[in-house]
Amino acid sequence: MLNCRKAAELMSQGLDRKLGTLQRIGLRLHLLMCSGCRNFDKQMNFLRDSCRKFPQQDS
Repeated sequence: MLNCRKAAELMSQGLDRKLGTLQRIGLRLHLLMCSGCRNFDKQMNFLRDSCRKFPQQDS
């Protein structure tokens, strides 16, 4: 079973790469039981989606 620190690490890594099957299953099980991590996951996804909506600006 994952602890919250490892779950947060996997959520972050999942934004950059595809997680392995066992990692995805472990994370899903943890998210089913942990409301704090579910909240964190929603917040990370909101920030990612919000950033994608803003146009890129050249410096």
